[in-house]
Amino acid sequence: MATIKDIANKLGIAVSTVSKGLNGASDISDEMRQLVLDTAVEMGYASKKMRSQGKRKVCILIENMDYENIDQFGYEIIVGFKLSAARRHWDVSVIPTNLNMQTQEKFDTYMLKNGYSGAFLLGFALHDDWVKQLHKTTVPTVLFDNYIDNNNHVGYVGTDSFEGINTAVTHLNDLGHTKIAFLNGSKNSMVSEQRYQAFVQSMESCGLTPHEELIEYGYYVPDCAKYHVPTFLKNGATAIICASDLIASGVISEVTKMGLRVPEDISVIGFDDLPIASQLNPPLTTVRQDRIDLGKSAFLLLDGLVHNVTISKMLLRAKFINRSSTAICSSTAISKKTAEKTIIDEV
Repeated sequence: MATIKDIANKLGIAVSTVSKGLNGASDISDEMRQLVLDTAVEMGYASKKMRSQGKRKVCILIENMDYENIDQFGYEIIVGFKLSAARRHWDVSVIPTNLNMQTQEKFDTYMLKNGYSGAFLLGFALHDDWVKQLHKTTVPTVLFDNYIDNNNHVGYVGTDSFEGINTAVTHLNDLGHTKIAFLNGSKNSMVSEQRYQAFVQSMESCGLTPHEELIEYGYYVPDCAKYHVPTFLKNGATAIICASDLIASGVISEVTKMGLRVPEDISVIGFDDLPIASQLNPPLTTVRQDRIDLGKSAFLLLDGLVHNVTISKMLLRAKFINRSSTAICSSTAISKKTAEKTIIDEV
């Protein structure tokens, strides 16, 4: 492992200058400080504090995910991580990030400069600068719902999307639904692609046809439902599976606006089992991701990576939660009401 002296020799500068660069001293230039940090990362340098087997300093980096109260998706994940970290006396910093932050500084130099020995990334996309840099990082890093291949320092934690979506499709098939729509999450996301594949495979395994006109991508907000629900119903859907409970809440609102009832006319299933799911009218049938356990699992995975245990993936089982937003298919009733609504709109 590289030492401060090794860095100084490579750059042809004094050991004291390297030390100042690594510790954020103000009496060297920004250019020299960045050169020292970049060289330290390139040579695989780690400070004594980062190598310490005692109390560790790690961070949870968050982008595009709400986490400040219990009704938001990221809240319990962070709680689970912190609970596990506290037992090991790890110091955890929760840091909101954005694209500007990622363009201003490389991931590895940010981690080294701030003395973090590991990171858990929530809400990042594969095209983000820092995620792209993870292909070569030596910093122990855990990603939620994203995967980096061929790097023993990076692992992935998530919920088994295939099992979760399959339980939803099987449930609807048992209720007699054959024209099932799927309102997915954001496009160009690994988990969205997994859930798309899971939906198609689950439909086919049930002997059903996955119709492309009944599959759409949206965003993890209720408002996206209004752009797709009318088309789903026009194309004969009797049930809609959603990639999140928030999307499902928007679907229920949109269906109600169209003069239809959930679940008498159309069944709706969510994903996540946020607190809002049981409070909707009707209470939402959904697929639960245990977010406390996701956080605990992320800590276990990061702890393993820190100690050179090369874990690639850690998937939790999904749990199907059957409430009141699904019922036996009544395709005749919904077809009649949809046709009536169309005639009224045209008039």
